[in-house]
Amino acid sequence: MTKADIVTKVANETGVEKAAVLATVESFMKNVKGSLAGGENVYLRGFGSFIVKKRAEKTGRNISKNQSIIIPAHNIPAFKPAKTFVENVKTKVKVK
Repeated sequence: MTKADIVTKVANETGVEKAAVLATVESFMKNVKGSLAGGENVYLRGFGSFIVKKRAEKTGRNISKNQSIIIPAHNIPAFKPAKTFVENVKTKVKVK
């Protein structure tokens, strides 16, 4: 499902214009990205949490040059689904 699919589906379900729904979805994503960039987690009860994970410094390999390199500590965005969401997906999704 793409962002366009989500906008169309929400517009059809709510009766709100697609342009307004698109602006709302864009604003939501902008605010989530901004919060995560500022180091703040976003919690959506019953859906999940957008969190910032810290990765420790580690040693990696550049195979083409046969060298060890240091990968510095950094933060990455992650999504952790709510327990009810996970259970819903487990029971309802049929594997093809």
